[in-house]
Amino acid sequence: MKRTISGFILISLLALTSCKSNSTTNIQKTNLREVVNSSDATLVDVRIPEQYNAGTAKGAINIPLAEIQNNVDALKGKKVVVFCNKGIQADQAMEILKKNGVEVYDGTSWKNVKAIQDEKQ
Repeated sequence: MKRTISGFILISLLALTSCKSNSTTNIQKTNLREVVNSSDATLVDVRIPEQYNAGTAKGAINIPLAEIQNNVDALKGKKVVVFCNKGIQADQAMEILKKNGVEVYDGTSWKNVKAIQDEKQ
């Protein structure tokens, strides 16, 4: 009897957790699409200039991660989407910008942001 109750509780918790995370993920993706495609979004590629020059999202500016702290004031009051190659530098940039009061969104990779832009067309 105890195993049955424990199993039921475990299954219930797993079901609730999976439902919650799926809905949060969908909300975040919807918001990112809206922000990336809005005319007032500032797209920031935080990779080094050589990587930026090799390819990036349309309309993106390049502010390397090492320089992001020095550009906080210029980004305040804007909707900022940060991205890099795989999302690691973007996560670091998000932390810095959030701590400094910038409205920032995680675009993860430049290919992800570019794909969102291409969906619109």
